[in-house]
Amino acid sequence: MTSTLSALAPELPEVCTKDIVQNQAESPKQAAKTATPLKVPAEEKMSISEWKKIVAPFTVPSLPRALWQVANTLIPYVGMWFIMNWSLSVSYWLTLALAIPAGFLVVRSFIIFHDCGHGSFFKSKKANDFLGFITGMLTFTPYGHWTWQHAVHHQTSGDLDRRGEGDIWTLTVNEYLQSSPMRRFLYRVLRNPVILFVVAPLIMFFGYQRLCSPHAKGKDRKSVYLMNFALACMVGGMMWLLGWKQYLMIQVPITMVAGMAGIWMFYVQHQFEDVYWEHRDEWDYTTAAIEGSSFYKLPKILQWCTGNIGFHHVHHLSSRIPNYYLEACHNSHPMFYSVKPITFLSSLKCMHLRLFDEETKQLIGYRRLREIRKDREAKLSLAA
Repeated sequence: MTSTLSALAPELPEVCTKDIVQNQAESPKQAAKTATPLKVPAEEKMSISEWKKIVAPFTVPSLPRALWQVANTLIPYVGMWFIMNWSLSVSYWLTLALAIPAGFLVVRSFIIFHDCGHGSFFKSKKANDFLGFITGMLTFTPYGHWTWQHAVHHQTSGDLDRRGEGDIWTLTVNEYLQSSPMRRFLYRVLRNPVILFVVAPLIMFFGYQRLCSPHAKGKDRKSVYLMNFALACMVGGMMWLLGWKQYLMIQVPITMVAGMAGIWMFYVQHQFEDVYWEHRDEWDYTTAAIEGSSFYKLPKILQWCTGNIGFHHVHHLSSRIPNYYLEACHNSHPMFYSVKPITFLSSLKCMHLRLFDEETKQLIGYRRLREIRKDREAKLSLAA
């Protein structure tokens, strides 16, 4: 994987150079106001060159917006540490309450980290890599290694034949029914909401992210070692300043809140009922982006805390769009209006989805699985 991460999707054809230059000359605000829908017949999919033309104005980073986002995220987060440290002398219940806004500031920091990995937050690669490493320390995530895994996720999202790197373990109905009892048990445990959203966050950021993927190459492995060393210095320094007990009483609940929110966001982005999954020979990048990634329409305060990543269908269409332009891009063209939004309340139903049914092209729960199993057993008995 190239260090610039300029090609997270398969090789894409270029559009007319004149059109791209003209589009990039417009500000995203102007583009959102002046965009006109391309005339594409309803029965035809929009081509890659057509949607690239639409999103082009939004792929140019803005230094003022980027710096303002850094300021309104990292400065409050540092302030929260001072306040939470003071709150320990008042009441630990107060400390735990303060961990909620602090945790969401970590989620917002992770989105900055995420954009740096895509090379979209700043124009400068050095600036992206520097800020990505710093925010990686705050989120306990190795910058280079995670960036590589996430690039694989973008290249394979929605592809049934390329699962397993940077995604949530998802089996098809047939795969589950053909699995051994032990594998089914393990799958049920790992997909249990308590494990997935309560236990997994601490394991993910304090344990799993400290290890290298067996598929990682040299520089990506080194990024894990470097981050582990940097975290040892940071954690050791904080324990020396605050005391080990006080540090853990602050850090653990912050990581818990941030991890729960972050894993939930990632879950809803690709684990909804009508999500797109296809085998590789039928898989299509554009369709996987628009139909395989959700439009999670959150209240404005939660949208701010999660760095606009609810516009995930836009992000998967072009990872070069920084988070501060995702909403403007979504509003710029009718192509995005067909994506049905998922609200916070409706997203709670996603918690019960477990397996992908290749016949109905939907994610289903265990109740529907039992019905499918009974139907198949009935058919077999009739055939016998």
